[in-house]
Parts: sequence; C-alpha cells; structure tokens
Amino acid sequence: MKQLILRRLALLPFVAVGVTLLLFFLTQMLSPEIRASLYVKDPIQLDSLEDVIREHGLRDPAIKQYAGWVKRLARGELGYSETARMPVTEAIKAYLPATIELAVCAMIPVIFIGIWAGTLSAVKKGKTADQISGFIAITGYSMPTFVLGLLLLMIFYGTLGWLPPGRCSLATDMVINSGDFRHWTGFLTIDSLLNLNFSVFFDLIKHFVLPAATLCYAGVALMIRTTRSSMLEEMEKDYIGTARAKGLMESEVMRKHAGRNALISVMTMSGLQFVRLLGGVVITETVFDFPGIGRWGVLAAQQLDIPGVLGFSLMTAALLITGNLVTDLLYMYTDPRIRVS
Repeated sequence: MKQLILRRLALLPFVAVGVTLLLFFLTQMLSPEIRASLYVKDPIQLDSLEDVIREHGLRDPAIKQYAGWVKRLARGELGYSETARMPVTEAIKAYLPATIELAVCAMIPVIFIGIWAGTLSAVKKGKTADQISGFIAITGYSMPTFVLGLLLLMIFYGTLGWLPPGRCSLATDMVINSGDFRHWTGFLTIDSLLNLNFSVFFDLIKHFVLPAATLCYAGVALMIRTTRSSMLEEMEKDYIGTARAKGLMESEVMRKHAGRNALISVMTMSGLQFVRLLGGVVITETVFDFPGIGRWGVLAAQQLDIPGVLGFSLMTAALLITGNLVTDLLYMYTDPRIRVS
C-alpha cells in the first residue's frame, strides 16, 4: 500500500507542471500589456505597464517567462484582481470559506440520502420505493440547476418571504464586520458559534437553506443513479448467492457484502461532486447572489479580469488534483484488491 501511495504522490508534480504549462501558454495568446496585469499588486502600477513588462521580462522567450512565473506562483504572487479590488490570493481566502460552508451543507445530505435511497431502490427493484427514487433521480438529473433555484427562490422568498438570498442579512453583516465579532477561523458559521452569537449562526443557516437544497437535489439524483446501478451489479454476482446460501440475513448480505463493494464507484462520484462544489457552483451562487468563489470567478470572466480568472483556474485545478488523490487513498482503504495489486 505504501508503494501505491508513493506512486500517486510521485505523479503529482508532473500533473502540476502540466496544468501550469497549459494555463501559462494560454495566456501567451494575450499581449504583454494585458499579461502585465498578472504581476500588478497595486492599481497605481497600471499607469506604468511598460515598467512592469520590463521588470518581469514579458517580452522574453516563453520558456524564460514560464520559469519566472512559476517562481512567483510558488511565492503566492498571482497579481491583482480588479473585480475583487484586492490581490488574487486574498480574494481566494475571502471567497473560498463561503463556498466550503455551502459545499459541506449540501454534501452531507447528498451522501446519506443518496446512498440510502439508491440502496433501497436496488433492493426494492420494480416496487414503489424504486419508482419514487427513479422519479427523484430523473427530475433532479434532467432539471437545470437555475430552474430549480429560481423556483425555490420564487416560492420560499418571493411568495412566503421565509428564506432570503445572499449569505446573511444586513443586520448580521453589521455584526460580523463590527469590532466585537472575532474571526477565529474565517468560516462564519463556526466563528458565530465560537463568539456565542446564535442569532448570527441561525441567520447564516437560514441563508444556506435554498442554495444547499438546490445543490442537494441534483447531487442526490446522481448519487441515487450511481448507488442503484452499483448495487444491482453486485447483487447479481456469485458471492452474493453464496452468502445467501450460508443462511445470512438479507440485511447483512446487503450491508456487509454488496454494499461495501458498491461503495467503490459511489466514492468516486462523491469525491468528484465535492471537488466540483468546492470549485464553486457558478450557476447556484449567481442565482442566489451567494458571495462564493464561483460567483467571483464568473464576475472575473465577465469583466476580463485575467489575474482573477487565472487564479480561479489554478485553485480549481489544485482542488481537483487533491480530490483525486484522496479518492485513490479511499479506494485502497475500502478495497483490499487494490492494495495488493
């Protein structure tokens, strides 16, 4: 198992180099004046771009430029984002915690509800439970996210006035930005509990409900389909018949035998979904005016904020690489056949 882990870790530098090379040479299609904005830390420097071009050698050969860019990247120098009005690294630190909180709120019910409903659908194949799960899977998988989000927003906010968009109310925002509220972790829900301010905590949760429900419905639909197909495939194998012939209870056969082997593909889907959420679910955050990393990425693209777009792309690539590595490690833990292969 250690050799497999070392092998996976040894591949990471090559993947990282490939990602940075692709992004860098895509930026080479832009003029030196536009690329100079990647190295601007202060808006005042925009008035003297030629000095920035000479300082960073933006007219040098591409390989030399790439080496210098990687060195600055290693120091966390990603330029200044005009969209966020701050350096890109600070923008990521400011927007990513909100997306992480939203992703966790959406992913927890996706895993538990999706696996439970998918397993039930496979065990009760062709019965009422299977038909209900199938309806949820089809509607959630085929309905566009923005349609579901707008429907929820229209019903629960436009009609009932219960669950507003945004991240928090104006009163909560004033409390959060006051000197009395201490930012311990950067995650507002955790910080509100550490400050013993439960009114802020419940207001944040109230604003999480609709975007999390939108993401949850689509995620549960995909999880049901994946779990059901994996369970049905495992239930047709010979070892399941052998376990039943030994007199094991059906619940034990499903849980300890079929369920564990079906988790392989389910873990893949769970890992990829969570990484996708962390990368920022662009449509959902835009519909609900949620100030996460995905909404910032959209605004950066719309306003041709090259440093912001590049920083967002690098962050998403890093999350995807890390997520794939964690998924591989979970494979090894769950399936002994992978550890000995």
